[in-house]
Amino acid sequence: MTIRHLRIFIEVVDTGKMSTAAAKLFISQPTVSQAIRELEQHYGGLLFERLSKKLYITPKGKKLLSYARNLVKQFDDMEEMMIHDNYVKKIRVGATNTVGDCILGDLINAFDKTNPQTEIYSYVNNTKDIEEKLLKSELDIAIVEGKIKSQDLISIPEINDFLVLICNTKHPFSKKKKIKLEELKNENFAMREEGSGTRELFERYMQEKGIPIRIALEANSSASIKKAVIENQYLAVISVRLVEEEIKNDKIHVIQNTDSDWNRSFNIVHHKNKFVNGEMKDLIELVKNYKHVDILEGISTGKLIK
Repeated sequence: MTIRHLRIFIEVVDTGKMSTAAAKLFISQPTVSQAIRELEQHYGGLLFERLSKKLYITPKGKKLLSYARNLVKQFDDMEEMMIHDNYVKKIRVGATNTVGDCILGDLINAFDKTNPQTEIYSYVNNTKDIEEKLLKSELDIAIVEGKIKSQDLISIPEINDFLVLICNTKHPFSKKKKIKLEELKNENFAMREEGSGTRELFERYMQEKGIPIRIALEANSSASIKKAVIENQYLAVISVRLVEEEIKNDKIHVIQNTDSDWNRSFNIVHHKNKFVNGEMKDLIELVKNYKHVDILEGISTGKLIK
């Protein structure tokens, strides 16, 4: 078994066809077939099921894949470091949209100060997309607010966060001290896109309570959500960390949930087979030490009750 075998295996998984993998790797299809056959002989079992001219990865293949991507990436990094005198250390950091909007900039600035010789690449998207990139070894580490589903990823909660219900200061809810949960079923909501950790948490909560959500707008950024709330009579559920400026400027009114169902964490996530190098360890320590002032201290808020 060689790195070449693993490269071919990964390409077959990603393309789903040996012929397509061969074309992308500029080798013949028999060469691809032979490499897969040699891997299967080496590990004593099928890596793919061949049904109706299609390839389906087997449980054994999935086990190999969970290691293969990280091994190939680590090998490529070693080659680059040993061959090129001007090699620059790199770290690829993912963040979900909420994290990207409220803490990623601070963390990158702090990381630059402690690791000035390291090149940092950051990528922001929803939880589902970040999880896929971690599994494909396209990111080294990530900070997410959503629930990670893959058992191949390690997720460690590090920063406390919670969601709040928001409306503009002209909305009738802004004049009420208490809002019953059932009142929300008649309201229009501005919602994050499918795949968002914030949306998933809110939808699960409302489904458990038997309250339908009337979606008037969907957007993939917190800025669009806040603008829709301020300019319309929409409601939204959002991280408390994202509305500090709007609260201070009296543009948004906050309604807090009286139970803890909207409490959550920002989590450090990386592949279970990923080698955690010094740069990743430094970033993890920065996340652990991240502090944030309670932005609702001294602020009059409404209460959401059952």
